[in-house]
Amino acid sequence: MKKKVVLAGGTGFIGKYLEKQFIQQNYKVIIISRQPQHIAWTDMKGIKAAVDNAEMVINLAGKSVDCRYNEENKKEIFDSRTETTRIIGEAIESVQSPPKLWINSSTATIYRHAEDRPMTETTGEIGEGFSVEVAKAWEKSFFDFNLPQTRQAALRIAIVLGKDGGVMTPFKNLVTFGLGGIQGPGTQMFSWVHIEDVYRIMLFIRDRKDLHGVFNCSAPNPISNKHFMAEMREKMDRKIGLPSPRWMLEIGAIVIRTETELILKSRWVIPERLENEGYQFKYPKIDEALAEILS
Repeated sequence: MKKKVVLAGGTGFIGKYLEKQFIQQNYKVIIISRQPQHIAWTDMKGIKAAVDNAEMVINLAGKSVDCRYNEENKKEIFDSRTETTRIIGEAIESVQSPPKLWINSSTATIYRHAEDRPMTETTGEIGEGFSVEVAKAWEKSFFDFNLPQTRQAALRIAIVLGKDGGVMTPFKNLVTFGLGGIQGPGTQMFSWVHIEDVYRIMLFIRDRKDLHGVFNCSAPNPISNKHFMAEMREKMDRKIGLPSPRWMLEIGAIVIRTETELILKSRWVIPERLENEGYQFKYPKIDEALAEILS
């Protein structure tokens, strides 16, 4: 009998990577998503059957924040996180053999704009604004469930870097076309994590039966936007990178229908809990991560 893992919202950049890794580990992978070949979010019977006897459930579901924050999109961003979490929790509550572990996505954006000091799980200050309200409601909908047989871990995930998609695609395009200079002031901190470390952190929490609660899922060496863009140019062998001042980013964001917060917010997040518990990052530094991704 194969071990079973459920990936909710498992069709995006992170989900596809996890699916491949778990299949290689000889898991049976079941995906819940809005795509027709998978279990639908409206199929409660199917979701219950999926989580019953699963070793773990990993919920990555949520509308992409790479859009304009109009009222319709804001509602969808909010509901797509809290509702999917509620559906999974209710399914786990109702089955005979609930999963041993439920990992739910959260976001490192929950912390305030920080250029003065890093944010840890214990000393981090929660920010304000729409993205933070979403993150708080998302975690609340997760931890409101009391599941005696299922450990719960929320991963406050930083910006995930990996080969096939995610934010690397637009950053690579900027550098290729000579626009890989600083964005805005360039002093804003860039907290990141390699996609392989995201997967390995999940296995680490799976194997450490004593761990639960909130974890910052970010590499231990965040860098400034200026440093990140310089590393990108060096690895891609581009000497010139024109800067993008704030006003240019504001116009560009409207044109490509996104928000400047994704680039200008200073996320300075440290994985204090993971490091204290003994997790060893495979890619602790940006140069190593980019060397692997851009090779």
